[in-house]
Amino acid sequence: MMPLGVADVLLIVLTALVCAAVVTCAALLVLRRARRAGLTLRLVIVGVASVLALATGVLAISAEMYLSAHDFAVLVWVLGAAMLCALATAWITARAARSSMRDLSDAVRQVGEGDVVGGGSSGWREFDDLSAELSEVSAKLSDARAELERLDSDRRRFLAWISHDLRTPLTAIRALAESAEEGLADPEAFPGQVRAQVETMAHMVDDLFELSRITSGSLRLRTEQVELLDVVSDAVADVRAAAGEHRVHIVQQDIEGHVLWADPHQLTRVIVNLLTNAVRHAPEGSEILVFAEAPSPHRLVLAVLDHGAGVAVEDLDRMFEVGWRSDPSRSAVTAPDAVASGAGLGLAIARGLARAHGGDVVAEHTDDGFCLKVTLPVGAPGL
Repeated sequence: MMPLGVADVLLIVLTALVCAAVVTCAALLVLRRARRAGLTLRLVIVGVASVLALATGVLAISAEMYLSAHDFAVLVWVLGAAMLCALATAWITARAARSSMRDLSDAVRQVGEGDVVGGGSSGWREFDDLSAELSEVSAKLSDARAELERLDSDRRRFLAWISHDLRTPLTAIRALAESAEEGLADPEAFPGQVRAQVETMAHMVDDLFELSRITSGSLRLRTEQVELLDVVSDAVADVRAAAGEHRVHIVQQDIEGHVLWADPHQLTRVIVNLLTNAVRHAPEGSEILVFAEAPSPHRLVLAVLDHGAGVAVEDLDRMFEVGWRSDPSRSAVTAPDAVASGAGLGLAIARGLARAHGGDVVAEHTDDGFCLKVTLPVGAPGL
């Protein structure tokens, strides 16, 4: 057998390239016209085009080699059988791919309907990866949908509560006005009674405004180095009158000597809200203990301990949610005083302000009663 010369190699390569190019262009034209065709037809066209590109090249080169008619016929039959096998393989592969695509389409529809789907195994790595991602996304969407439903329920419940609590002082003011019109009101007590109801409403509106700043991220702290004793003393002074009305005594312990970086106004509000909650629920004649401890050089814990029953263990975290109301054993008193107002905002605001400082507020049951603890960083922000 004589070796192939350079001209022979060039002729073979050129012939194969021309045949492959013609078949490829024809296949691309068919695919272009079948843009709306299904996946099965497209894969069959690609499979047939691949075999045809090879077959036409082989036949053209064989014709140039001056094969006998018998040998050329044998080659044609062999290539025809190979084309049939390729067509069957492409058809089976396309059917399997279409089945996997149908499963993915069904999974997407289920996700759209709110269901959680599991990842399937189709034997196609790409489809399996996509199915796993779809399963993960469906779980996240389900969690997000549940969270939105919970937030919407909390929002509607909160609106109902705040409407009720705002209606209470308005009803009282209306009753006072009607008494004044009928000449039944005490002229000396009337201004003070109206002012007390207005202050109750103003307190709730202030709480709503503060909560909106916290939740929207627009709260800006003005931190400075403060003495914890000064902040706690101011907070105790703010609630002393209410504590006296409830016959509750507030005791400070281990507060001296602690210094931290904080916004004194906002930190005072945190402590006032914690003390207000304690005064509201502490038994008459009992003490409320306010104490501080430093578990580490960088953290400070301020605790407010009352001798009330507290809340159920499962509600220890929920009590900081906006609008949350406890069971009747820890419900607010009905007297029109400073601690009976509000719509479940005090503890939510306290936790929001504490977290804005880089800390947190938690609740726990102790052997001595119910304790609210606010944990705060000692150093300046960023240190």
